[in-house]
Amino acid sequence: MNATGSRGVRFAGTGVALPPGVLTNDDLAQRVETSDDWITQRTGIKQRHVADEHTTARDLAREALLAALEDAGLKPTDLDLVLVATITPEMTCPSTAARLVDEIGATPAGAMDLTAACAGFVYGLNLAAPLISTGQYQRIAVVGTEVLTQSVDFADRRTCILFGDAAGATILEATDDPDQGCLLQTVRSDGAHWKHLYLPTADSHLPEDPHERDLFNGSLGTLQMNGREVFKVAVQQTENIILETLERAGLAADQVASFICHQSNARILELIRKRLELPPEKLPINIDRFGNTSAASIPLVMHDLQQAGQFNPGDLILFTGIGGGMCWATSLWKL
Repeated sequence: MNATGSRGVRFAGTGVALPPGVLTNDDLAQRVETSDDWITQRTGIKQRHVADEHTTARDLAREALLAALEDAGLKPTDLDLVLVATITPEMTCPSTAARLVDEIGATPAGAMDLTAACAGFVYGLNLAAPLISTGQYQRIAVVGTEVLTQSVDFADRRTCILFGDAAGATILEATDDPDQGCLLQTVRSDGAHWKHLYLPTADSHLPEDPHERDLFNGSLGTLQMNGREVFKVAVQQTENIILETLERAGLAADQVASFICHQSNARILELIRKRLELPPEKLPINIDRFGNTSAASIPLVMHDLQQAGQFNPGDLILFTGIGGGMCWATSLWKL
């Protein structure tokens, strides 16, 4: 029986959107002191997609969501609710989700934005699943969308080498099979780590500690990151929450078909994979092509696997995301 209710939930379709612009490591080396070897060794990234100044996270979300609807064979009016995970909205009010509902013709579907950074898409799955399984909604779209390159300082190689722009969407819908869907979920946070990854827009947003303020790159409105600390927290908490989820579910790691993790850094993902003693195919990595796309990264991986025919009925899939806040989450699904 699905742990969240009496109905099952299935993934009906996926879609992605990528801006046409591509920025390679060699391109970046023309703008900041770095090299392809330096970036590849530290992050695993070879290139990232970059939106132009006129493209918004909403634009990418619209394209990804329409693609997901087409993949599912559904109309916009079939949606009951749209959840959009993003940290790069045009405005805090109205929500990106509300304008997206209008633009695709899904009115009067509900709409809400989620702000959980790189964990946002998993938070969205965890909110949507019980709303469907308990019978409140029939179909919900979960979208992760970011234009992070518009929020980085391209003179700061700590951040400009990492981030890319993209959107990914999935459609969740009710099914008569109560064993299908989200079996178990966790959400966690520790706000004490906020100063390791944040986006300040005023001087008052900077950390009080002088050493931590010294890490500020001098550009308000751009992402600030203490990579060493983010790396430590990401590895520790990702491993902890995966092991906690497996223990609570009574599963061994080799019983899970795929671990779909936020694409933060290839070194982090490889370290997690080795600690869990997983073969490479069970923890897919595509950060080399897209960079860190925050809330969009997990649906990008999911879409890759779906298009490659890697999902099979009955497979167990574990989604894991961790990001600024710091926030992290897991979502264990049976397909």
